[in-house]
Amino acid sequence: MSAQSGDSSQPQTGAHAVVANAIDPARRPDVLLRVRRDEGHEISAWWMIGAFVGVSAAVILLLSFVPGGA
Repeated sequence: MSAQSGDSSQPQTGAHAVVANAIDPARRPDVLLRVRRDEGHEISAWWMIGAFVGVSAAVILLLSFVPGGA
């Protein structure tokens, strides 16, 4: 008996089955705050840089209220 069943319509491994049955993650109902943008309408990297700077400043500001700091 050979390892292949001869049925070419079925995937040979579990990995192929996962890829064949995969759905677009942006269309999953359980994913919150995910926006599917059109081609060429990606978010600017400067928004991510600004968010990092803003969160870092907020953390430093809040840590300045902790007593016993250096």
